Amino acid sequence: MTNYEEIKKLLSASRKLLGGNQLTEDIKSIKKNYGLLIEQPVEDPDNKIDVMTDIEDKIQNDKYETAEKDEDKYKEFDKVKSDKKKAYRISGGILVIHSKNTTDLQLTTDDKSAFQESMDEFKQDVTEIVDFNKLNLYPTNVEWSGKITELDLDFFFSIGETNGVYINGTMTKLDDEFSEMSLKLKTYYEKFKTKWSKIVSSRKKTSET
Repeated sequence: MTNYEEIKKLLSASRKLLGGNQLTEDIKSIKKNYGLLIEQPVEDPDNKIDVMTDIEDKIQNDKYETAEKDEDKYKEFDKVKSDKKKAYRISGGILVIHSKNTTDLQLTTDDKSAFQESMDEFKQDVTEIVDFNKLNLYPTNVEWSGKITELDLDFFFSIGETNGVYINGTMTKLDDEFSEMSLKLKTYYEKFKTKWSKIVSSRKKTSET
């Protein structure tokens, strides 16, 4: 066999070995016949993990996770960018109007009256000792929350898809006072829902004309 043929076979055997497509017995035979030496994968002696492969996988996973985080960030940015809002202070409370159109951010007389009435009626029907958070008026929903300080109880109202009244407290005692307060909140919520559903409907008609 000529030197050329020997070199040609050696190169062919090397390509087969490095290509990773040969069975274990074939690889052993090639290495034995041609005396090839290749660098062995670095393994974790405890977990038998191919460290190089594991590092590559982590790099790829990091790339995908970074891409997903960036995508979520851009989605959030687009959401914030498309949602315009304007806040109004009314009788010590804050009403925030949300819309995609700047022209729909104007406060109407009905909006102002509804908000004032909501705060007054809450103090009259539920409790006077309350800290109101801002009321958010959306094109199809209204959300309002606050804290009933005497019971350290948070409440949340929504008239949209998640309509209802929600409460949250820390180690709240289930006594007669709590039961009475829960009933008051549920009763008042129906009044709140009726009032603000009319506001949302009215603003929608105005926006469409």
